[in-house]
Amino acid sequence: MAQNRTVAVIVGSLRKESFSRKLAKAIAAVAPANLTFDFVEIGQLPFFNQDLEQTPPQEWVDFRDKVRAADAVLFVTPEYNRSIPGVLKNAIDVGSRPYGHSVWNGKPSAVVSNSPGAIGGFGAYHHLRQSMVFLNMPTVNQPETYVGGVASLFDENGELANEASREFLTGFAQTFADGIDRHLT
Repeated sequence: MAQNRTVAVIVGSLRKESFSRKLAKAIAAVAPANLTFDFVEIGQLPFFNQDLEQTPPQEWVDFRDKVRAADAVLFVTPEYNRSIPGVLKNAIDVGSRPYGHSVWNGKPSAVVSNSPGAIGGFGAYHHLRQSMVFLNMPTVNQPETYVGGVASLFDENGELANEASREFLTGFAQTFADGIDRHLT
């Protein structure tokens, strides 16, 4: 029987009704029951500035504590200008410091990118994966999860309305759960 695991969910979009947030909620809804998803907000984080490390802002401390407490991390992000949003990069930097005390180190992770366009956030996906490699985060390699046409996947209530997408996300969530167990046992 699989152990219960907590997954910190980092959404790369701040918009209340963002497609990334809807997608993250859809993944949580179809994931195996042993996974609990904790949405960790990033919009309130002051910009990373190493000068502040002597007395880090409380928002940094709280963010680091939430991620540190999780067993794994799910990043769900849109693509901005062929890369990740600045707010997401800031969260990654805040979590990676102080040097030698990264909250990301060794945490199993997965990346899901999305775009209303056909490419599905390919650039953001791969830029984020580069950071995960550097931060020593074992990452789900397959399936590569770029979700194109995301604007058409949800109904007026924000629920996933596409059965093929539901099946794909269910398989992805199971693969992520299996990867978490593989890395933590």
